[in-house]
Amino acid sequence: MRIVADQDRCEGHGLCADTAPEVYDLDDDAIVVLRHEVVPPELERKAEAGARVCPVAALRVEQIGAEP
Repeated sequence: MRIVADQDRCEGHGLCADTAPEVYDLDDDAIVVLRHEVVPPELERKAEAGARVCPVAALRVEQIGAEP
């Protein structure tokens, strides 16, 4: 799986990074930064949880190889 981050939509609430700091970080402007291009299997549940808590829906979970 991978996470797609819409950095233009991100408002820097930081809930993703609070929920899953192994997956998400914030840059100096409080914009989301992904720690992994492809999320390791052991972090998938945390990555999904971090995406769900984003209040502006700036994060999207994609299954690699899945049909759009």
